[in-house]
Amino acid sequence: MTRLRTIKTSFTAGEISTRLLGRGDLAAYANGARRLRNVFIHPTGGVTRRSGLLFIDQAAGPGRLVAFEFNSEQVYLLVFTDMRMDAYRDGVAVADAETPWTEAQLAEIVWTQSADTLLVCHPDVPPQKVTRTSETDWTVTPWVFFQEDDAIHQPYHKFSDNAVTLAASATTGTVTLTASADLFDPGHVGQRFRLALKEVEIASVVGATEATAVVKQTLTGTAATKDWDEQAFSPVRGWPVSVAFHQDRMVIGGSRDLPNRLWLSKSADLFNFDLGDGDDDEAIEFAILSDQVNAIRAVFSGRHLQVFTSGAEWMVTGDPLTPTNIQLRRQTRVGSPVDRSIPPRDVDGATLFLSRNGRELREFLFTDVEQAYQSNDLAILANHLLVSPVDQDYDQRERLMHVVMGDGSLGTVTVFRAEQVTAWTLQTTAGAFRSVAVVGDDVYVLVARGNGHFIERFDAELQTDSALRGAAEVPTAEWSGMDHLNGEVVTIVADGIVRADRPVADGAITLDQPAATVQVGLGFMHEIEPLPVVAASPLGPAQGTPVRLIRVTYRLEGTSALRVDTGSGFRDVPFKQLGATGVLDSPIQPYTGDKIVRALGWNRSGTTPLWRIAQDTPLPCTVLSVHTEIKVND
Repeated sequence: MTRLRTIKTSFTAGEISTRLLGRGDLAAYANGARRLRNVFIHPTGGVTRRSGLLFIDQAAGPGRLVAFEFNSEQVYLLVFTDMRMDAYRDGVAVADAETPWTEAQLAEIVWTQSADTLLVCHPDVPPQKVTRTSETDWTVTPWVFFQEDDAIHQPYHKFSDNAVTLAASATTGTVTLTASADLFDPGHVGQRFRLALKEVEIASVVGATEATAVVKQTLTGTAATKDWDEQAFSPVRGWPVSVAFHQDRMVIGGSRDLPNRLWLSKSADLFNFDLGDGDDDEAIEFAILSDQVNAIRAVFSGRHLQVFTSGAEWMVTGDPLTPTNIQLRRQTRVGSPVDRSIPPRDVDGATLFLSRNGRELREFLFTDVEQAYQSNDLAILANHLLVSPVDQDYDQRERLMHVVMGDGSLGTVTVFRAEQVTAWTLQTTAGAFRSVAVVGDDVYVLVARGNGHFIERFDAELQTDSALRGAAEVPTAEWSGMDHLNGEVVTIVADGIVRADRPVADGAITLDQPAATVQVGLGFMHEIEPLPVVAASPLGPAQGTPVRLIRVTYRLEGTSALRVDTGSGFRDVPFKQLGATGVLDSPIQPYTGDKIVRALGWNRSGTTPLWRIAQDTPLPCTVLSVHTEIKVND
């Protein structure tokens, strides 16, 4: 028999699909794992039990989380629910306001921020401005385009066939408009039309071909003309789909009835869309036309103006962008989701976006060699973890990309592009993740649990979810304030010691022994499972060769609990002897160093790992490397 020693020093390929079990030749196989749940991967290679979730507040219902950064010191979490918005600062509610978006519409809202104003779009709702006037005073009002001399400088478009004419009965005052074909809808009341670039406002609709209007700019004549158009955004034609800022212009991407059209405002005049004479600083408008559907789903300001459509990705160039030098080029043909909005995110100069098929996280990156963008799939080794994504955001401090899945799990990717680290893990909780937002250095999630929808925040000092912590000057056994956990059996760490689980009744628990500090929340289990070993013999590497694990050495950092299975069932690795009563009499100090676990028995299955870690003990655990010693049956 041959005795072999192997060492696993890195998990930087993350959890990879079982379809790669036959690819032991890949570097990702050596650095990957079969299962990584409720852990975060360090770019240096180690893996640690994920942070717990601190309970912040109960949300009004299902919704969407949005970050709002007024300045480096004043950052807010905005929670959008059915017809409502709540603002939080440092986990404390500071304001609320009514909004026009229903629960069903929140999936498609798109937003961007400028100074103290958040612009929000939805194709079926007039676009809104969320404005912070003070910490406790927030307003939600419709956009107002620039108005000058009774003219509103907003986008206009002729939706009818070019042959359709429109005639006015007079050039001033209240006039009758007559169309040569069906045109008017009751929703046109209050909306603007232009005849030869002169504006009128519809006062009433008599029929499909006739309406009355108030002249805002003296008309040039009363003859029927083909030179007319109407405002591009209205209850009849729909509203903007997406919005961004680029090169000091506001960019509107698509609307309900003009899904493939782009509008860029005048330079330094964000709500002025007057095309004028096409001077360099004037507004720009054009459509994306090609051989496939190009309904715009997002516009993003990166190295260039990036346009993500339902069927392809485009770049808009021009330095600077002007009506005469603007150029549009298709880059890749991936496509973005059409049933909801998932904002692209910048990561080290690359734009990460989710594909239309819901199975890929793409990296839209400009390459100097080709002078074009590429869309590499960052989930090609772990696409089993992507299940109909619904939201995403990037934690720049920890370099973690969080992707909320439709099944309620949370995919987390450790991303270091320069170091070629793309490592996936999956987070689960006693409930379902529904939305995520990174606010400053904090990561907030909206979680659906049995008692409602909760706003929670990742907290490295906690080891449970929906958790609260408390302290008392005098040790006490009675702890309250946990109404959101009524009916749940909670995991407890009191004075640094794990206590027996307790049910929550009337928002309170009773400990078996008094304590001065407690952490109470819902437990979760983290799992680390390597890929099956590719054994080597005198004849070379072989799959399915029987192997016997002799011992495993875990190199740990700051670890207080470790539960492993080396083939004969799970067992706890001792860190501290029990007290005289059979329970811990003082907290376990975090341990850094090596722990050796010996094993017995042959592993004759080529697809079964040699060891596993799975534990729900609410104590920290970080594995830096794993050294195994095995015997191979020659």
